Amino acid sequence: MRRFLGLFLLGGLLVRAGVVTVAVAANASYAMPALIHRFIQTHPETTIRTVVGSSGKLTAQIRHGAPYQLFLSADMGYPEALRRSGEAVTEPKVYARGALVLFTAAPRNLSAGLKVLGDPSIRRIALANPRTAPYGRAAKEALQKSGLWKRLQKKFVYGESVGQTVIYALKAADAGLIAKSALHSPAFAAYRAGRNWVDVDPALYRPIEQGIVLLKAGASDPEARAFYAFLLGPEAGRIFRTYGYLRP
Repeated sequence: MRRFLGLFLLGGLLVRAGVVTVAVAANASYAMPALIHRFIQTHPETTIRTVVGSSGKLTAQIRHGAPYQLFLSADMGYPEALRRSGEAVTEPKVYARGALVLFTAAPRNLSAGLKVLGDPSIRRIALANPRTAPYGRAAKEALQKSGLWKRLQKKFVYGESVGQTVIYALKAADAGLIAKSALHSPAFAAYRAGRNWVDVDPALYRPIEQGIVLLKAGASDPEARAFYAFLLGPEAGRIFRTYGYLRP
């Protein structure tokens, strides 16, 4: 506990009036600037700070006393675990459903979908670790249903989170299975649908339901509660959809 407290003191992340600190799964971080911009138009006295990481690491930090007030996870499992242990004060609710895309930095004909990954010229494939990352589990499911998982295993380069997987896909691999929301990063501005990326058939993986909870540190904070309500509301829903998500 002392180690985490010291870290957040140095980082200026102690809870104080007017500041809401939000733990955000890496895939959702791309949409956060637009969401925050819209929220502060009606709450100009509120400052929203985000801490981005893998859902598993953020959960561990919360359990060790990190003073986050909201948690946006990449799945429902981590928020539910925090509810059961008492760190979360609300039932997990789905704020968005994520989607997978197949990405290649070099232009290719991607009309064959995941079967492209069997091409000998693709030697390294980036995906999030299926053991810890929800998008990695979805990628594994899609590859298994396509009959490609065992055949391609020697090519896999695992990222700790979707964010790290995106970096690998851009710089260290020939292809990657990444969150569709990442395509809205400035790093992807020059890449085009059909040439550099294509949607992975959603029938190949279970829906990636992403959960939000209000944490103990935000339970009595009206600004944290207001941002929580906003993220589940229709305006946020429209923003999430522009970033490649589906809404429940």
